[in-house]
Amino acid sequence: MIVIHDRKGLCTLLTLELSSLHGADLRNANLENANLVQYDLQGADLRGANLIGADLRLANLSGADLRGADLTAAELMGANLDGVKADGPLFPVV
Repeated sequence: MIVIHDRKGLCTLLTLELSSLHGADLRNANLENANLVQYDLQGADLRGANLIGADLRLANLSGADLRGADLTAAELMGANLDGVKADGPLFPVV
């Protein structure tokens, strides 16, 4: 289940059964701990999204906009990150 908050503070609950969110507008979406393994998120707008602990292994994020997204503890092994837009490095040196 995914909770998406809009600009007015309203939220929408979604249960995703498809594995394609190609070009989806997911700005400010709460995707915390979401299972998005092998999802097609190519060109998706994920600005400001909460992706804390999300499982994005083997996901296609090419061309996605991740500016302002929180990827703390997200699993990205094997994910396609070609052309991703981000505020800074996705993998900061610790």
